[in-house]
Formats: sequence, structure tokens, C-alpha cells
Amino acid sequence: MKYGIRKHVLFGAFASLLALGLTPVAHAQKTTVVKISHQFPGGTIDHGDFRDRLVRKFAQEVETKTNGQLKFEIFPASSLVKTFAQFGALQNGSVDMTLYPLAYEGGKIPQVNITLMPGLVTSYEQGHRWKNEPIGKELTKILDDKGVKIVSWIWQAGGVASKPKAVVEPDNVKGVKIRGASKHMDLMLKAGGGSITNVPSNEVYSAMQTGVLDAAVTSSTSIISFRLEEVADHLTSARKNSFWFMFEPLLMAKSTYDRLTPEQQKIVMEVGASLEQFSIDESKKDDIRAAEVFEKAGKKAYDVDDAAFAKWREVAKASAWKDYAEEVKGGQQLLDMAVSVK
Repeated sequence: MKYGIRKHVLFGAFASLLALGLTPVAHAQKTTVVKISHQFPGGTIDHGDFRDRLVRKFAQEVETKTNGQLKFEIFPASSLVKTFAQFGALQNGSVDMTLYPLAYEGGKIPQVNITLMPGLVTSYEQGHRWKNEPIGKELTKILDDKGVKIVSWIWQAGGVASKPKAVVEPDNVKGVKIRGASKHMDLMLKAGGGSITNVPSNEVYSAMQTGVLDAAVTSSTSIISFRLEEVADHLTSARKNSFWFMFEPLLMAKSTYDRLTPEQQKIVMEVGASLEQFSIDESKKDDIRAAEVFEKAGKKAYDVDDAAFAKWREVAKASAWKDYAEEVKGGQQLLDMAVSVK
């Protein structure tokens, strides 16, 4: 082909691309950087707090499956945004994702207090079944309306780390300065005679060290990661039963999600769902590990037997459940939905 003819053909092809609103490099996909913030200690994909590991697994798998179109920056230990500000940061778009205890937002969104309702969820399997039940669909809608999308459904059981005495039954909490982590958990503890102080889990160590707290109810993983065996002498573990199950999902700002392509959205949700079994397995391991850590440190670990759990649930129904049903809009319906999940 002569130069003049070849030049004419190439120019014609270029003009055709422009007419379609494309350029010769339009097929190259833009890289999007996604910022993930959380309050838990940082580690590696294989070692450390499983919540940080889950975030890193998520990031690695999504980056691989999108061929690098989505890349991630991870900010553990509230290093980017303060703990209680992370949900708001999702809503205003300054953070793209967080792994967050949803009940922390109970003051602004009262309905989500059901995600840390004492004695309501009794096993990981039951909690994870919420996802496909009416209660899960309602929670999804509530968060969607607030500009936040649930990517992974994560539940954690918790125990009580305490200094002056063990807290195994409701009577044991009388006169104890204790942290419950949600309005309705606090109502149950207060009904048992406890004195309530609220701090996020990453501040429990210093609060117990300085005497601001005598005891804290928090997840088994946080008990391990925040080294509470150093400041507490007793652990009521979640190995057998727990009145404390918290919903701690991996969340994405809806504004970020909506900017993704349909294929990227599909990958994000599929990878998020694929990590839910990992969260169950690691949570169960940490329920056992927490007790082992305390015992290895020369401290005492206790289990909640069925009779003690029944006492906690009785107190919870008369205080926390009652308040939620009466004071939260749609509260009784949400409770009924949750109780129906076996």
C-alpha cells in the first residue's frame, strides 16, 4: 500500500473512532484507588487480627479479579479517620470502605441497635442467616437509604474482661464500671446494677489500666488484639454461650459503589460474600484463643452455661428488648423479624 493511501486509511479509522466518542486508547481501563479504614490493629494478610486480614484478603482478591482496575489503600488502627467518625466518612465520601461495628451508629440510626441486642443472636450461623431473611433485607434497605452498602456480613461473639471479679451472671455486674458497646447492651448491664462507661474497643485497654473501667464486654478478637489479659484478671469467654453477638460488617460508601462498573460491582459483592465463612471460622477460633491467652497469662477464664445464659436473656428482654420495642420506630417489627430467624 502506498504511503498516501495508507495515511488516508489510518486517518479514516481515527476519524471513525472520534465519531463514536472514542480514542485509540479508550480500551485502557482507568485505575481506581479505594481507601479502606478500620479501628483494629494492622498486620499482614496471614497474621494478626482476622478483621484486618479479611480486609487485606478482600483487597487482594478484588484487585486480582479486576486486573488491577481497583487498587486499595488500607488504614488500620483508626489512622485515617477516628473510630466513631468512620461511618460518617462513608456517607460524605471521604472514605470508601470500612469494617465497622454497626451498633456504634445506634445514636443516629436507632434501628441498627438491634445488631448488638443482648441475648438475641445465639450463634454465628443464626446471625449469618439474617442476610437472606426479612431482617437482613430491612437492614440493607436502612443502610442503602443512608448511603452505605453492606459488602460482607460479619458477626462476632464477645466475652467480658474484668479486673475486680468475674462477670458470669447478671448478679455479678452490680457495682462494676463496665462497657457494653451499645445503648441496649448498656441497658441490660445497668438493669443488673452495673455502672456504664462507653469507649470504643481500641480504647478499652487504657480505660481499664487507669481505672475508668472495671470490666468491658467486647469481641473475643478484640480481647486478644488489644491484649486485655494485661489489664484484666478474669475472662468470661464466648466458647460455650454468649449474650453478646455484634454485627461488624465490611461496608462500602454507596457513592463509591455507584461509580464502579457493573462488572466491578459484581466482583466486589462476590468477593465480599466469599469471605463470610472465613469470618465465622476465625471468630470461632478466637473464642477459644481468648480463653487460652488469659489462662497462659495466669489469669482465669470462665464459660457461660445454659442456666447463666437464660438469666442474662431474661434481664435483656425486660430491659433492652422492651426499650427497643417501645422507643424505636418499627422496633417491635424488627425484633419479631430477628426472633423468627432460627
